Amino acid sequence: MRIAVGADHAGWPLKEPLVAFLIEHGWDVEDFGTFSPDSVDYPDYALKVGEAVARGNVDRGLLLCGSGQGMCMTANKIIGVRAALAHDVVSARLAREHNDANVLTMGGRFVAQPLAEEILLTFLSTEFAGGRHVRRVEKIQTIERREPGL
Repeated sequence: MRIAVGADHAGWPLKEPLVAFLIEHGWDVEDFGTFSPDSVDYPDYALKVGEAVARGNVDRGLLLCGSGQGMCMTANKIIGVRAALAHDVVSARLAREHNDANVLTMGGRFVAQPLAEEILLTFLSTEFAGGRHVRRVEKIQTIERREPGL
């Protein structure tokens, strides 16, 4: 599985060990940065990771910022991306099982590394449940393709 990873300066301290964690567990990682604690704008990294996911260049995405909210909001503007914010294992599992989420966002200021590893592992190892959830994901896709305001 190929994973795209991106972070802003607030997510960078958590990104570095999570990239190493992914590589240690055999995943192929494409790291879009940032590569330092210098201040950057999170939408730039959400766009890079989100487009990689939407184009099918990678299987899943991981985005990290201070709260995880900004990355989640930005990534969800990209057609084909279903980003989910998770600060616990259950949210990560349900995002995959019920929503077929393809991008995980987390807050570097809220999630400690051991829990972040557990959340990430859950997100990557959980399959979409299908069934009744297919209809709901299809409705999400219909909404993202419609004209604004309709």
